Amino acid sequence: MDTAPLPDADSPAGKGKALVDDTAAAIRARILSGEIPIGAQLRQVELAELLGVSRTPVREALRQLQAGGLIEVLPNRGAVVRVPAPWEVREAYEIRAELEGLACVRAVRAVTPEVLRELRAANETVRAVSGGQASSESSPPSTSASPAPNASPSTSANDCFHTLIHTVAGNRRLARAIKDVNEAFPRNVSALVLQDNPRHREDNIREHERIVEALAAEDAERARSEMKAHVISAGEQLARWYEQRSATVFRG
Repeated sequence: MDTAPLPDADSPAGKGKALVDDTAAAIRARILSGEIPIGAQLRQVELAELLGVSRTPVREALRQLQAGGLIEVLPNRGAVVRVPAPWEVREAYEIRAELEGLACVRAVRAVTPEVLRELRAANETVRAVSGGQASSESSPPSTSASPAPNASPSTSANDCFHTLIHTVAGNRRLARAIKDVNEAFPRNVSALVLQDNPRHREDNIREHERIVEALAAEDAERARSEMKAHVISAGEQLARWYEQRSATVFRG
């Protein structure tokens, strides 16, 4: 079957596509961090001014994000940050649980005392900042795993914990698949869930501790089981957060 050739990176078409991709990535990062909140209108003129580009790449970037499900177009409002349905969250986290469980199985083979120290340090940072106890200058531990840009301190620390395991697992396709699932929903909401529910926050920290214990014991199946239970629990809490808030709260 004949396919159209991809534009050369140095051609006008290639440069235009790269600009659209960069613009979409910049908008996506702001949505995932919560800088652009759920339900917010995405006005092309304002975004173009913010990002220093013309309206054309912004328009195409919004179409790209709409196709990916992160935004939607509503009558009389235009493009807005989409409010995920609870069932979508549960389905996504079911997939994420299997993927992260596999990452733990692979990580057991390569985990080192230094990695265990970094995981424990990341979890202690989650403990310190999740309840709003830390100052705005708080930051996650310096690890080989990079958190999402513009993330809150608790999200950054939590992401460092998980991303370090993905990195140690040594499978880039697996890490990319997990990242794709995570980027289906605004990441700042996960931090709000932890802040709003002290019991869930403590459960989250203890679940991390059990995952680290299983990795330290080189028990692959226990590590998989603990991680799957942890992710499913997080997904359920997130889905309930959305259920408890009417769409009119975000769209009214």
